[in-house]
Amino acid sequence: MKLNYSQFACNAQGVLDEIDQICKNCGRDSSSVKVLAVTKSQSHEAVDFAARFGFEAIGENRVQESAGKKPLAGEQIRWELIGNLQSNKAKLAVSLFDRIQSVDRIKLVRALDRYAGEIGKKLPVLLQVNTGEDPKKFGVSSRETPKLMEAALQCPNILVEGLMTIAPLDEDRSVALAAFDRLRSLRDELSVSSGLSLKELSMGMSGDMAEAIRAGSTCLRLGTVLFGKRQ
Repeated sequence: MKLNYSQFACNAQGVLDEIDQICKNCGRDSSSVKVLAVTKSQSHEAVDFAARFGFEAIGENRVQESAGKKPLAGEQIRWELIGNLQSNKAKLAVSLFDRIQSVDRIKLVRALDRYAGEIGKKLPVLLQVNTGEDPKKFGVSSRETPKLMEAALQCPNILVEGLMTIAPLDEDRSVALAAFDRLRSLRDELSVSSGLSLKELSMGMSGDMAEAIRAGSTCLRLGTVLFGKRQ
């Protein structure tokens, strides 16, 4: 990471100002949209910068990378896993992360439930849905999501807080917006059927955060606009 803290703080404030303006334009309260500072492949300084600026949570894609970075942040920082999680790393992930956003298989949710139970933890999760139907992206299909939701609700140590998606990479912004709109609609359906609020909609990254906010995102996963291109 080549930028210094002053440059990072300038980037971060600019992002918050942009989020505030987008929210005003679509009639939303900017306090309803949180930033998850994504430090994937960034230097350890990135974690310190995010914490010093006041971001409440760090997002990481890899379990092992997080294990090396977590000691650098204070206990006030929450850690969230946003990358694909292999079942053989579920035990370590449960011990490291405050929330796992990338739950997309029944086998995985049951493994997380088992390991969370072993340490007496109630683990918050988001179900990752491939609403863009992109074969290059992870996530359960929209059609299979109710089954995954049902399985998660049967796990006593799992707390489903909402849904997550990654939009297809496309220059046409309407593609991302459509994927985000589908996630919001699916959340609304599952909320009714489950009786849960499912308040979290994690959608939107550096290139499509405006579309995500307009579609109802509550969590933007931002890396490049904060830290610059990954090393």
